[in-house]
Amino acid sequence: MTLDRAVLAFAGVMILVSVALTVWVHPLWAWFTVFIGLNLLQSAFTGKCPAAWVFGKFGVKAGCAFE
Repeated sequence: MTLDRAVLAFAGVMILVSVALTVWVHPLWAWFTVFIGLNLLQSAFTGKCPAAWVFGKFGVKAGCAFE
């Protein structure tokens, strides 16, 4: 698995978790979803993604987006 796919999979899981927390725990968990979306948006413009950095430290090989 490349770093690109790992980051996308992680983002998808985090969004699903945040939606589940919003529905079943408390509506204010929606702000977690907003945070994830803002992080994805800033990484699209800056090329810097904290999740990509962490996965890279664990040895996941970079794909074309995070070289």
